Formats: sequence, structure tokens, C-alpha cells
Amino acid sequence: MPQATATLTAPARPPAPRRASGAGSEFAPLLRTIKEQGLLEGRPGWYARGIAVNLLGLAAVVAGLFLIGPSWWALPLAVPLALLSARAAFVAHDAGHSQISADRRRNRLIQRLYANVLLGMSQEWWNDKHNRHHANPNHAEKDPDVAPDILVFAQHQAEGRTGWRGWLTRHQAWMFFPLTTLEGIALKVYGFQSLFAADGPYRNRRERLAEGALLLAHVGGYLALLLTALTPAQALVFALIHQMLLGLHLGLAFAPNHKGMEVPDPDGEPWGHLRRQVLTSRNIRGGALTDWFLGGLNYQVEHHLFPSMPRPHLRRAQPAVRAHCRELGIRYTETGFVDSYRQALGHLHDVGEPLRSA
Repeated sequence: MPQATATLTAPARPPAPRRASGAGSEFAPLLRTIKEQGLLEGRPGWYARGIAVNLLGLAAVVAGLFLIGPSWWALPLAVPLALLSARAAFVAHDAGHSQISADRRRNRLIQRLYANVLLGMSQEWWNDKHNRHHANPNHAEKDPDVAPDILVFAQHQAEGRTGWRGWLTRHQAWMFFPLTTLEGIALKVYGFQSLFAADGPYRNRRERLAEGALLLAHVGGYLALLLTALTPAQALVFALIHQMLLGLHLGLAFAPNHKGMEVPDPDGEPWGHLRRQVLTSRNIRGGALTDWFLGGLNYQVEHHLFPSMPRPHLRRAQPAVRAHCRELGIRYTETGFVDSYRQALGHLHDVGEPLRSA
């Protein structure tokens, strides 16, 4: 499948970089420029306003459920609740990267409120998984986001898959978005699984118990809210709509970021920070609506280069990052909203080709 801005399978390695003397020299000038522009400084006021609006929106949906009462007319409220829940996921993501506050404890508190209590997602499980992804994006052996599971992301991962997994791999491009409707529920399941895993990301028993208590508080509060405001049948349908739309929204935000981009060669020369993050990431063009809908993750290149950069600064950092990559001859990938999914799904389709041919 031809495309203009990024290959769907791992392309040939780029030419050897023009290196200046000193370790990390490709990234150092860019970092200096970003610091001089003040783009790593915090934006607590911006986040405070966003958090306040999000909490007010959630409170309005809850109030609406009780005002409407046990009626099927309450089901449409699951749509704004899914949008607000996705906003909560973006806040939890930013807090996990210490973007919101310079105080680490405050970031952890915000993340626990948004991840554990509001979403039912394990903070410690997500942080461990996401930090490993950021350290080695698209690395087949080190990035948990491209580890073979329900979906596979490289042709060698598809080898030997039979039965329903083989069928799913053959059709995974078509099944991708239907499967993302389960992501909201899957995040909760993974969190509870991590509580009982011997190799879970918890430093001690107290931390594990605290996380478990918060996850149980989410489940108990969520069920109590729906079963108090609605009949059991209405509550079940409402929860399904809410969780499926939440999963789809998160899938739309995360799907195009890395799939089909460069894959580091485990046996080749290691890439420095700049190449490791830029070559494996894809940006999505758009305006304020795209920024809002995707939670700033449409600036994936800038986010990966500067994980602690506040979300409203990512757009401002883009010109400097693009110019620096152009100067070094490093490909900077940016594409349109629809085309980003065409590329990501095209890559998943190509991965399943050997099984379809067989």
C-alpha cells in the first residue's frame, strides 16, 4: 500500500548521522533551544482550569443521571461521560509524566485520583508499562506496547499463530477498532491482574494494598452510582456504552502514534535519544479540535523527546524540533488525521499477510 509520509513496514535504516563530538550531541542543541524558550517550565494554571472543567463536567453527568432517574432516556449521558473519562485519562497520563506540577507527590496524588479512582486503572501498572515504552519505543524486545498479544505488530510475531488467534491476525486491521471498544475494560482488568502478579510493579505490600483499595473504590462507586440512578438492565447498557466509547476514544488517540514507523535494529548500532524518539513516532496535523480530541498526543514526536513538557507547550516546540531534524537530515513524520489511521491499519494488514497467503 503506497503512502507519502511513512512506510508501513520497517524501512531501511537511515544514513549514518552527522555526529558532533560528545555523547548525546544530536539532542543537546535542541534541548538547549527548548530550555531557552521556556517550554519545559510548568503551566499549573492551565492544568488547574482543565481539571476544574473536567470535574464539573463529570459532576454534571452524575447530576443528570439522578435528575432523569431510572429511564432509558438517561443512556445518551454515556456519550459525554465517555468523552470526559477520556479527558481524565489524558490528565492521568500528564500527571504520570510530571507535566502538571513540579511537586512529584502532587503529580502522584492527581494521577491516583484520575487513574485509580475515576478510571479504575492501576497507576503503578501503567507507569511501569508506559515508562518502558518511552525508553525504547517500537523495540520488539523492550517495548511492551508492541509485544505480541491479541494483536501482533511484526511479521515474525505472526508465525505459527493458529486457531482463533491466527484468524484474528489475518484480519487484525479490520478488527482493530472493534477491539479498541474493549480497551476501557481491559485497562481495569490489567490493573487487577498486576495486584496479584508476583512480578508486579509494587515496591512493597503497603503500596500494593493501597492501589487495590483505590481500584475497589472505583468499582464500588461506579456500580453504586449506576444501580442507584438506573434499573439493573439500564445500568448494564449504560456501562457498556460508556466503556466501549471510552475504549474507542483511547484507541483513536494511541493507535497512530507508532504503528508502522521505524523499528530499531536490536543487532545494529544503538540510536541516540533524538533518533530513537523521532524515527519511531508519528505526528498528526490539526488545530485546536485535534489537540483537544487527542489530548496532545498528536504531537507524539515532541512528547517523546520531552516527556515532562506541559501539554500546551508541545505545539510551540514543534517548529524548533522540525527545524533541528531537517538540519540533521532526520525524517520528521507528520500526517493528516485520517491518513494516520490508514498507515497504522495498513501496517497491521501487512503483518498478517504471511498467514493470509498460507
